[in-house]
Amino acid sequence: MSMNGEYLRVTPGELARALEDPEWVLDLAEEIRDAQEEDDETSPAEARHFSTHQTWNLLDFLLKRSLFPVHIVYGEEPLPEADDWGYGPPRYVTADRVRLAADALTWMTYDQLIQGVDHTELAAAEIYPQLWHSPASLDWARDVFTSLTEFFRAAASDGHALVIWLD
Repeated sequence: MSMNGEYLRVTPGELARALEDPEWVLDLAEEIRDAQEEDDETSPAEARHFSTHQTWNLLDFLLKRSLFPVHIVYGEEPLPEADDWGYGPPRYVTADRVRLAADALTWMTYDQLIQGVDHTELAAAEIYPQLWHSPASLDWARDVFTSLTEFFRAAASDGHALVIWLD
């Protein structure tokens, strides 16, 4: 079993309900994820659920290193009284902070993000999963980063917040 970064776009009203009833938003997340799995054609910009799969730890490392202004891998605020959704309880990012993150992502390229990073640095930091055997391994998250950027831009455009968790 692997650890995957998971995201759910929610309206401000849905976020308010989630803050009061975390069980409800877990059910919503499962419903949306299941529906999207049936439709393989959903683009990141159209999706309400998105997964960074196993790249979450690498992306967190790179974004922290770049002093990214929003905590988009683990979320910023805990969802009160939420149970463990896989590897801990979910967190969220408000719509305003999603907009800030989307703006910052729009001006950042993956090449800028990995500039000056050596693959041995990732191995030494024990970045999950342990596959940092060559400089080319840094390209592993390139496509996911591009899709994550599209997902954030769409969420910001629609005024959505995000619920984030590791599963």
